[in-house]
Amino acid sequence: MPKILIIDDERFIRASLREILEYEKFEVTEAQDGEEGLAKIQEEEFDLVLCDVKMPKMDGIEVLEQAKSLNRSPQFIMISAHGSIETAVEATKKGAFDFIPKPPDLNRLLLTVRNALDKKQLVTETKVLKKKLSKKFDMVGESPAIARVKDTIEKVAPTDARVLITGPNGTGKELVAHWIHQKSNRQSEPFVAVNCAAIPSELIESELFGHEKGAFTSAHKQRNGKFEQAQGGTLFLDEIGDMSLSAQSKVLRALQENLINRVGSDKDIKVDVRVLAATNKDLKKEIEAGRFREDLYHRLSVILVQVPALKDRKEDIPLLVDKFLDDISQENGDAKRGIAKEALQMLQQFPWTGNIRELRNVVERLVILGEPVISLEDIKKYADY
Repeated sequence: MPKILIIDDERFIRASLREILEYEKFEVTEAQDGEEGLAKIQEEEFDLVLCDVKMPKMDGIEVLEQAKSLNRSPQFIMISAHGSIETAVEATKKGAFDFIPKPPDLNRLLLTVRNALDKKQLVTETKVLKKKLSKKFDMVGESPAIARVKDTIEKVAPTDARVLITGPNGTGKELVAHWIHQKSNRQSEPFVAVNCAAIPSELIESELFGHEKGAFTSAHKQRNGKFEQAQGGTLFLDEIGDMSLSAQSKVLRALQENLINRVGSDKDIKVDVRVLAATNKDLKKEIEAGRFREDLYHRLSVILVQVPALKDRKEDIPLLVDKFLDDISQENGDAKRGIAKEALQMLQQFPWTGNIRELRNVVERLVILGEPVISLEDIKKYADY
């Protein structure tokens, strides 16, 4: 049942609003002035506040301002018999959902209340989803090697500097890119990832820059590329060492001039995109072999982040295993499995050529095939080492 707080110095108004809202099955609390209302907001969690503007001790705009600074701020609907357009504009600028003059029209009041509660629910769901997303891309580890990566991310994320992320397969290069995006000023804008190795060379330009209708045989309609899809946000070019030289030259122009052309068009399109790139190849050797442009390398590698192999951060394995056990239990809706100390020590001795990705797969296999508390025998049977 949604909880609504009515803040008004007129007893008759409070009683009338309470009667209407309780009839609609809302839980209602009252406060007779701004100070009492703010105290109740600090003590309890409300979904919605109906707040008078002109009150003794503390007016409604001040209550609104102070309430919005709280972590669990409810939605506000301001009500006033002395309302003006200026007051309504000021209230909405400070975060009020709506402004209703007194005496309130019953139908408008109930519609506004329901819309405000819908928005409150949407805001709450968005926070939950962001928290889940943040947890999904959490970077687990306390080793010196991973601490250096985290420190670099903290410094570079708030800037728009391009970052080249290197490291073996399975180490979490895309995770690093997500972390940079989530901690940047672009976090509310799109994060678009492209696996350059998974797209045929003849299609990579269309994938990145889009195409016009009729640009080639299967181009039945105009299509925006990844640069346009990431507008205002972050474009992550994974496995960029596998990109064709012709596509590299167009990416270079996009980085130099912030301009792209769709395939089949000469029209320039301005883009505002932060580019992050990753590779498991030694790009300096690729440059020497003529397979990668040196000028593009220097454009991409303003900041270099080397993600360590798991064999170089084995002290993080217990933390990673615990996270994977937690994730797998939530995904399957089962109780979290335990793991014996000697089994964990055995996992720390393996070379982990597939890095974190391989460790995650092994943990999932052990959960499926092993005992409720994963034992040393389970490791010997199912870990493939």
